[in-house]
Amino acid sequence: MQKIEAIIRPEKLEDVKNALASAGVSGLNIVHVTGRGVQKGIVHMGRGGESYEVDMLPKVKLEVVVPDGQVDKLVNIICDAAHTGRIGDGKIFVVPVSDAIRVRTHERGDEAL
Repeated sequence: MQKIEAIIRPEKLEDVKNALASAGVSGLNIVHVTGRGVQKGIVHMGRGGESYEVDMLPKVKLEVVVPDGQVDKLVNIICDAAHTGRIGDGKIFVVPVSDAIRVRTHERGDEAL
């Protein structure tokens, strides 16, 4: 099993959720986060012409745990759905998961997903 953690633009969340749902993925978690990467923030113009920089930007972290054989397919789906072609589109991390347990039934491993 692998956990896919995708940091994406908030405005792309619905596109990514819909794409994953179309691929049969129903279980996922979403966390609203702030952060920065290569984008390093944006500069706003305030009243009176003064500028100020916002260096921590709102993002969404989407987490989904899948069997090993689905990782590449789902990473490609997320990339396609989250892509705008601009700096700040996000990052995807794939992390090994040693076990999963469904609390209600005590099922373990892939059966718990």
